[in-house]
Amino acid sequence: MRIDKYLKVARLIKRRTVANEACDNDRVMVNGRQVKASYAVKVGDIIEIGFGARTLKVEVTAVTEHANKADASSLYREII
Repeated sequence: MRIDKYLKVARLIKRRTVANEACDNDRVMVNGRQVKASYAVKVGDIIEIGFGARTLKVEVTAVTEHANKADASSLYREII
């Protein structure tokens, strides 16, 4: 699954277009590398998203095409 779609399905970013723009503006890193929106997410990847002065770091625990609101948080584990 593409990273822009994963960020939307996991509800880390509200809209896929916003996730795509974040990738284009080098605010999304996977395993320490800047990635494009077409990057294929795999279980075990460490994703870092820059939100202004704050950075969110998560580990991918599952990849699924659809997730409801209750299941979205089970797709990743937040890393401190």
